Amino acid sequence: MVNVIKKFIRDESGATAIEYGLIAALISVALIAGASSLGNRLGATFNGLSTKMSDACTNASISGC
Repeated sequence: MVNVIKKFIRDESGATAIEYGLIAALISVALIAGASSLGNRLGATFNGLSTKMSDACTNASISGC
């Protein structure tokens, strides 16, 4: 019984799995934050482009814009 307890205490495979899980979680958080930031920037870029195109259409007095 003592040998089983000693073997259990020395076993680090569970700790390794937890470490990999934490690394995967941190990578996921970083990817989500990056994608969110990129999405906001793309949205702002396309909104600005849409505004400029609308203004150009209005100033040119083109019908059907």
